[in-house]
Amino acid sequence: MGIPTHTLNDGHTLPAIGFGTYPLNGEDGIVAVVSAVEQGYRLLDTAVNYGNEEAVGEAIRRSGLPREELRVTSKIPGRHHAYDDAVASTKDSLRRLGLDYLDLHLIHWPNPSVDKYVEAWRALIDLREQGLVRSIGVSNFTPAHLERIITETGVTPAVNQIELHPHFPQVEQRAVNERLGILTESWSPLGRRQAPFEEPAVAGPAEAYGVTPGQVILRWQVQLGALPIPKSATRARQTQNLDVFGFQLTAGEVAAITALGRTDGRLFGSDPDTHEEM
Repeated sequence: MGIPTHTLNDGHTLPAIGFGTYPLNGEDGIVAVVSAVEQGYRLLDTAVNYGNEEAVGEAIRRSGLPREELRVTSKIPGRHHAYDDAVASTKDSLRRLGLDYLDLHLIHWPNPSVDKYVEAWRALIDLREQGLVRSIGVSNFTPAHLERIITETGVTPAVNQIELHPHFPQVEQRAVNERLGILTESWSPLGRRQAPFEEPAVAGPAEAYGVTPGQVILRWQVQLGALPIPKSATRARQTQNLDVFGFQLTAGEVAAITALGRTDGRLFGSDPDTHEEM
């Protein structure tokens, strides 16, 4: 199963689909992540606040795959935004994962009331220079947050990981990311319990192409130019989620799924201007 890649604005590459690890943990989590690697996933997404970096690291070791074949992402939490804390947080993530470097490291949320995300961004820039991280990016950043860190540092993120699913297609944010040369990654790419599997815009193409509604949504993500990061502990579902490169939606079908967007489509009111996670 051939998986295309995205070339980032720093020259590094990421597979066109990744594997989300929240909330996989413990022995069951390790087994699930190993299974994902065996199915062909090469991008693993974790975070300090997921509390499972040790489990992901153990799964990487058990997989037996050479380190250079994997792309591993983690994220700096809000409580670590001060410069020195961000540096220490990154080193702690590497220790927990048992790795020498991260392929991608993100600021998890901007937490604007704390107003230290620029410090965290400066730390990531320096960590990249030191070789502890390969690519640096952000998560849940709005156009205003992006503009500020770029203006103050002159460095543009490689990735902005945002909530993106059919009920919240993020048309404007995706356009800003594209204009700035930032790859959009999608968390909760199916929409969790609100996934519109029975909507005609999704169910119709699924029947027409002989695939599942979930595969249709992930294919929609891919055709938007986004990089979805689905999570599943089930081996069969892991395989399905990865198998989205053998069919193509029409422009009309893509537009119909995008049209499912709602003004209140966020999963839990997670507006980056107000929602904060420490």
